[in-house]
Amino acid sequence: MRRGSARGPVDNKRFYELLGVERDAGENELKKAYRKLAVQHHPDKGGNVETFQEISHAFEVLSDPEKRQVYDTYGEQALKEGAGAGGGFHDANDIFEAMFGGGLFGGGGSRRSRGPRKSEDVQYPIKVTLTDLYKGKTAKLAITRHRVCAGCKGKGAASADAVSSCMECGGKGIRVQFRQVGPGMVQQVQSVCASCSGAGEIIPESARCGTCKGQKVVKERKVLEVFIDPGMQDGQRITFAGEADEEPNCLAGDVIIVVQQQQHPVFERKGRNLLMTRDIPLVDALCGVEFTVKHLDGRDIVIRSSPGDIIKSDDIKAIAGEGMPTWKSPFDKGFMFVKFNVVYPTSVSKEQSALLQKVLGPVSRVLPVPAHADECQMSDFHPGMERDAYVNGDGTSMDEGDEDDGRGGQRVQCAQS
Repeated sequence: MRRGSARGPVDNKRFYELLGVERDAGENELKKAYRKLAVQHHPDKGGNVETFQEISHAFEVLSDPEKRQVYDTYGEQALKEGAGAGGGFHDANDIFEAMFGGGLFGGGGSRRSRGPRKSEDVQYPIKVTLTDLYKGKTAKLAITRHRVCAGCKGKGAASADAVSSCMECGGKGIRVQFRQVGPGMVQQVQSVCASCSGAGEIIPESARCGTCKGQKVVKERKVLEVFIDPGMQDGQRITFAGEADEEPNCLAGDVIIVVQQQQHPVFERKGRNLLMTRDIPLVDALCGVEFTVKHLDGRDIVIRSSPGDIIKSDDIKAIAGEGMPTWKSPFDKGFMFVKFNVVYPTSVSKEQSALLQKVLGPVSRVLPVPAHADECQMSDFHPGMERDAYVNGDGTSMDEGDEDDGRGGQRVQCAQS
């Protein structure tokens, strides 16, 4: 809603002067004057663009009874303020086309064609596995949509003569009202027409189509075959043109299927590549690793390291040609990456330690041990140690307690040498 403000004398003569008509000019006189001036000043005939737009705007206002009443009473400024509330004014070319039809000057000249109206596109998600995206799959998706009624060809009645334009809204489906809310102040209110429920047309009950009950469309169930090609990506869209809702005098929109990949227990997709994580014992990391993996196509593949190759934690090895296929080029495949996590033994015996040192060399020792050095023994870390290091035995922080030996929490124990 937009309101005007107080202003001076009302200017309500200019639109009549632009069209060259008297203030009491009727509908036919207005149309005749506009036709003559529009052809004369049309930009495609060398006319001035601004003049053509002003003439078209003047005709639009004076040919609309409600807008004309506002203009006659409150002037042009009131219309400008009311236009921001949702009514607005039409493009000058739209008004010209409504009067003359398209292509008067060879296809509309510089006017850009908007093309036919189209209904809304509709999206549906489809869940697929990583195996589906590797091998390909055909899925079926059932949808419910509106189709133009075949019984009445989208007219809503058996005969087009039974359909009449709504007199209350002039066939627009909405009503725009201007209300004076104060001196020099106008309010514009737009609402759905109650007489036709926004349809812009009136169809008598007795004349309505028996199939669609006057709705012009009927519900239809359609099963779509969705082809999941090898190499498709998560989030990729598959478009079925013209398979969405139909409306009379309107192109059907598209049904858009959005691929949603589910998580795989072994592999993670990285574009054209596959990534898996593998835990291996220390002996495999040092002496060579060999294991089998069930691939996405059901094959068992054997993976082994090169002789003498030592694997460290977080090492990543690549296997060419065992990744994901490329979309529309399924024989071109990426890499399979294997990320290793080396699992160490929890403990070793003295005998095992001696054998390891024979193979790997002796352990590091501090020789000679410095005089007066404190010897410390390490223990396993647990999360509570970080908290205990800042808390006294009585629950107070170290800053609050006395700095004596009566502190709580586990401490590193050192022995005097």
